[in-house]
Amino acid sequence: MNGEIEIRQLKEDERPVKSLTNIQIKKLLSASKPYQTLRMKILLTLGTGLRRDDIESLRVSDLDFENSYVTTRSKKTRKSMGSRPVPVPVITELKKYVSRLDPEQDKIFIDRFNHSRWQKIRNKVGLADFKFHDLRKTFGSILAQNGISTAVTQKLLEHSSPNLTNKVYTNVDPVLRHAVDQIPVGEWL
Repeated sequence: MNGEIEIRQLKEDERPVKSLTNIQIKKLLSASKPYQTLRMKILLTLGTGLRRDDIESLRVSDLDFENSYVTTRSKKTRKSMGSRPVPVPVITELKKYVSRLDPEQDKIFIDRFNHSRWQKIRNKVGLADFKFHDLRKTFGSILAQNGISTAVTQKLLEHSSPNLTNKVYTNVDPVLRHAVDQIPVGEWL
């Protein structure tokens, strides 16, 4: 204003990225067994990083079981990923799921997301505040923890910026712990 007041932009608090451990993922998938449709949506999110809306809009014709790919069209970004790789165990489960559908059914999932079932599942596992979208963050975190580059993770999550991928979608705490554990402090003492 008159040169006496300095305005600084406040930094946002960096909240830790919520992501699941392998044990929590197993518990979540086990708790979701009674709800096969929701279980398949969980598995697809964990295996592909797709958004819930994109999963719910998938069609049987989008699946390539032979090559373990799915063709996606993002509702949010309006982009298309012609051949999105899907882990073989996930595509195997998806093939079983699709084989039980009515042959005339075009969409893989005809029902919308069931919030009360999701709440039952996450409460049973002790993850009351865990959002379905956090499964996407778990996907990004697992990639980062296994040494996958930010560029690849960014592409799979369809992010416009690597900054978003790193800051909001990847929990590297286990990687940091592993890195620090590599320091040979025991040999020094």
